[in-house]
Amino acid sequence: MADEYSFASKSSLKLKGVDMPIKKKKKRKDKDREREKVEKAFSESSAEAEALAAMACGSDEDPMYKGKTPSEVAYLKKKRQREMDSIRKRANMNHKEKVEKFNSYLHKLPENYDIPKVSWTK
Repeated sequence: MADEYSFASKSSLKLKGVDMPIKKKKKRKDKDREREKVEKAFSESSAEAEALAAMACGSDEDPMYKGKTPSEVAYLKKKRQREMDSIRKRANMNHKEKVEKFNSYLHKLPENYDIPKVSWTK
């Protein structure tokens, strides 16, 4: 059975007129480069935070507001503000606070919402 497929090519297909891309070897990462990348990312994230704050305020020059009526612009600004407030509210709570909030919610529920016992024998 191996003789039947001995003529088949084992390499990848080669197309006419298309140069095969040369694979570059990966270089080892340098600690200084990593530090620079982290600092650059931090500065970009602070710039993004400033941009998000500016977007939350909503300027009339924003292309999203172009061609909208004043009432539509006011609605979109208010909607964006509500979204930003909810995001900030969710971001401020850590896991422990979320669990405590959920447990207090469960504690306030009446007892008829308790999970019934499943076992028939005991």
